[in-house]
Order: sequence, then structure tokens, then C-alpha cells
Amino acid sequence: MSKITVLGAGMVGRAMALDLAKKYQVTSFDINKENLNILSQSSNIKTQLTDLSQPENIKKAIADSDLVINAVPGFMGFKTTKAVIEAGKNIVDISFFPEDSLQLAELAESNNVIAIVDCGVAPGMGNIILGHHNATMQVESYECYVGGLPFRRTLPFQYKAPFSPIDVIEEYIRPARYIKDGKIITMPALSEPELLEFKEIGTLEAFNTDGLRSLLYTIKIPNMIEKTIRYPGHIEYVKMLRAAGFFCEKEIKVKGTSIKPIDLTAQLLIDKWKLEKNEPEFTIMRIIIKGKEESKSVTWQYDLFDRFNEKTGISSMARTTGYAATSAVELILNGDFHRKGINPPEFIGAEKGCLEKMLNYQKERGVIYNVSNYVA
Repeated sequence: MSKITVLGAGMVGRAMALDLAKKYQVTSFDINKENLNILSQSSNIKTQLTDLSQPENIKKAIADSDLVINAVPGFMGFKTTKAVIEAGKNIVDISFFPEDSLQLAELAESNNVIAIVDCGVAPGMGNIILGHHNATMQVESYECYVGGLPFRRTLPFQYKAPFSPIDVIEEYIRPARYIKDGKIITMPALSEPELLEFKEIGTLEAFNTDGLRSLLYTIKIPNMIEKTIRYPGHIEYVKMLRAAGFFCEKEIKVKGTSIKPIDLTAQLLIDKWKLEKNEPEFTIMRIIIKGKEESKSVTWQYDLFDRFNEKTGISSMARTTGYAATSAVELILNGDFHRKGINPPEFIGAEKGCLEKMLNYQKERGVIYNVSNYVA
């Protein structure tokens, strides 16, 4: 039986550990005892309190592991993945660290490691779906709309975050890049809003964020864009905070004390944006891919609407992100994906049969992508 180490026992890390423990030997490491206590209630998961900010602790933790999942916070992600690769262990990463993962390409290849990065729902499944179609047709455009929201809409923000507010704020201040007519276009985050209709939830609003990540460089397609979805009206409040300087990273002095406004804002929003225990929430994604197949104009559409699982208590964001990653784990352990080096998720989609296996794996767990296509 394969041994899997999960680094990080937060919301998504726990969901992945529980999923994999049905079939493999799983050990979960975290510095938060409360997170580990939740997992320790499962008799077939080992837990250990560890400071994962120290590379030597990581290497010790994964010494006898067959595969590692990196589910630490983003600011720790790059160093954690690097430590795992240095230890010669295959890894699936969902930390979504801001650094360029390709900086680790030579290290991964020299250590004979399979490293899959950004393997969640978005980035993640969107990349995999595009990678699949890019290998089977001439893609002309790719659009991805994605978001996670609470069912209960509470003014003024009508939003709650299943993760740290600082990570959400980063989406709202980082310039958004997309591809138009073969060129990279840079726009402010929150720009170019558009309304979309979803049968499950009604009208939602999408706006620019910097979500394409590796797709900007790994796949040559004339038009590619990813937008974040929120309830209509949300971005006006966020724009107001941004314009007033609440997201500024430059220190200011308040009564003699230096403070970064963004740190204060994130701290104030923790309670405002925190999901209540077992609060119903959902993940929604729509992917539209247009191009040519056998000289015919074809449109492929993938729709995902997933909700909090009341029976297991696992959030939709944990399910859709976590099960994407655990389905990638299965591909590696079964020998279906074996490309050494750093692998953005679109590389998985390009491998024959991988997308189908990942979709089936997630479908068995209730995460269902509805697929339709139209021929002109």
C-alpha cells in the first residue's frame, strides 16, 4: 500500500487526507493542533504536529513517503515544494504559490521527480480541460469563469472566503493578464465586469483577475481569459476599499505605530468573510472552448455547480479543489502520468485519457462536470 504524506491540514488538506485514506496509508502534518485533532478522529490517518516552515522538518516528515501533497498556505508553498523535490519525492501541489514554478524545473528533472503544480479547480481543472482540447483540436479561444460563494447573501459584501482574506485581496489588487489576438493584455483587477446567467443560482457577475498563470506561456492560443465570479454589487464595495487605500502595502504611521493598511484590512475582514460552521456554500465554473475539429467550428462547454456536502461536512471549495488533486495523485500512482519535471496541470490534460479518468474520479465523489458541445 502506497504511503502518502499531506503537508497541511487546513480545510482542503483535511478533505484530501480523508479521501486518500480510503485506499492508501496517509499521514497528515500541520502546526495547528486543532486541524490535526479533526483528522485524528479517523483511525486510519496518522497525524503529527510539525512546523512546516522549516525545510529540514519537511524532509524528515516525508522520508518514507511514496508521494507528497503540498497543501500549506501560498506564502510557504514554493519553499515547501522545493524541499520535497530536493528529497526526491513526487508531489502534487495546491498551495498556489505566487512564484514561478518553472524555476524548479531543472531541480525536478535532476531529481527524477514528477511535480504537478496548481492542481485545484482553478487553476487546475480549467487548465487540464484546455490542455486536453488543445491536443485534440485547433483551439481559437478559451474562457473560464469561476467562483466560490455562500448561498446566504449578506450585505455589504455578499461574500465569504473559505481561506484567508489576504489571498482574496491579492486577487483584487494584482493586475489581470489575458490573451487577446495573440498578445498579452494587462488590465486592473476587477475590470471589465459582465453579467452571466446560471440556472442553479441566477445572475452572477464576472470580472478580470490574474487567473491564467502558466497558461500565458505554455499554450499558444489567440484568445484566453479567466474571470472571477461574485454576486452582483460585490466589486463596487471592493473597489471603494481599494481606492481608499485599504489594500495598500506601504506602511503608514497611526499614532506612532507603523502598519500596512492591507494587513489591517485582512484582519478586519477575517470575521466578516469567515464561513460559519457547516454554512452552505457552492463552487461554480463555466468553461467555453471554441475552435476547429476536422475543419468544422466546434464549441465545447463545461459547467460545474457543486455545493457543501451536509453529510460529510466538507465544503464545496474543499471538494472541488481537493478531489482534483487526489485524482492527479491516482494518475501518478497508477502510472497514467509519468512526465518528470515541473508539470502545470495543462500538461496532464495533453496526455491521452487523463482528463477522462480525472472527471470519472471526481464524479464518483459527487463533483460533476456537465459537458456539452455544439458544431456549427
